[in-house]
Amino acid sequence: MFLKINGRLHYLWRAVDQEGDVLDILVQSRRDKKAAKKFFRKLLKGLRYVPRAIITDKLKSYSAAKAEVMPSVDHVQQKYQNNRAENSHQPTRLRERVMRRFKSAEHAQRFLSAFGIIMSHFRPWRHLCTAGVYRQMMKSRFAAWELVVGALEATRAIVNQTNDKS
Repeated sequence: MFLKINGRLHYLWRAVDQEGDVLDILVQSRRDKKAAKKFFRKLLKGLRYVPRAIITDKLKSYSAAKAEVMPSVDHVQQKYQNNRAENSHQPTRLRERVMRRFKSAEHAQRFLSAFGIIMSHFRPWRHLCTAGVYRQMMKSRFAAWELVVGALEATRAIVNQTNDKS
């Protein structure tokens, strides 16, 4: 996906799992072998496991980088196979329009790294489950969110107390 930031093209590298959940996002100004290697390394560091296969479009940079970083992983470059990743760009486009574009590559990276994962968390594939399962799934996801947000607020309160004492 291309992002135009201050008149310059930037590329959005996005990794999506088999269920459509965003695994990792990287905004870069290049789209070459070096950029692909950086993205694969960042993805593998965050995953902590090696995937069985990766599906990409037919950009030659992917093949070259995969051969160096993940030589044992299958690589599929067939037409329409990467639709899941391409469709995951749609919420990003909507959000970008609402925000009236990104102001810098760093701003885009910070925002999209959080937005992609949070959006995946709160938008499960509704058509794949019954209403009862969906309600239960959303209830558990909101409970997990409340737990994380509560822990962050407690941490901030502790930090503020220690800062006030000093």
